[in-house]
Amino acid sequence: MAENSFDLSNINSASINQSLKTYLRVLKLTKKPSREEFLTIAKVAGLGILVIGFLGFLIYVLLVEMPKWV
Repeated sequence: MAENSFDLSNINSASINQSLKTYLRVLKLTKKPSREEFLTIAKVAGLGILVIGFLGFLIYVLLVEMPKWV
């Protein structure tokens, strides 16, 4: 089990530099979304949050409130 633990001895400046170069390369490829793209993503995310919340509410009503009615 101790063999799988996080080992800091394998970290050196070359591996850190390589990782930073990779991260910077990815950041250079990214672009700012247009207003239309952003609004579409925001709408989809908001709809997903509402759906999950509604499902949670239904489960709550079925498991907690409905037995009180019977």
